[in-house]
Amino acid sequence: MAIRKIVEMGKDDILRKHARKVEKFDKRLGVLLDDMADTMYEADGVGLAAPQVGILKRCVVIDVGEGLIELINPEILWSEGEVVDAEGCLSVPGRRATVARPEKVRVHAQDRKGSHIEVEGEGLLARCLCHEIDHLDGILYVDKMIEDITDQMRDEEEGENA
Repeated sequence: MAIRKIVEMGKDDILRKHARKVEKFDKRLGVLLDDMADTMYEADGVGLAAPQVGILKRCVVIDVGEGLIELINPEILWSEGEVVDAEGCLSVPGRRATVARPEKVRVHAQDRKGSHIEVEGEGLLARCLCHEIDHLDGILYVDKMIEDITDQMRDEEEGENA
């Protein structure tokens, strides 16, 4: 597999575009998914959307420590609750912010062979599902952020926990 270059905010407008629905479930799609997973793991991320590697297709990979999830053409069916927590992004390096996301979500998607699947997640998985699906619609977490987490805030938190 290959490690692909991650597109950074402000350097390419592809992150602001709406990704196209995947129609062909072929070997090329499998290579893309494998490369995305390798890229995500190499960058120590928990999720990656195809636009983040310069491909306008509705594909995401996620691994919050429970194994790799590949989603093609994902759509959120329902969500429940709300949690405000810190969030970062491989396309926005060196920055984190608080973002409100659903506590639980259910997503309908297809797997790499085109079979229909549903994934239900809560906590970090729910956050990642929402974050990555936003990428497919040209939305970045900074568009939804409540408050930037600055170095000063991190230093204050570390001082309180010492």
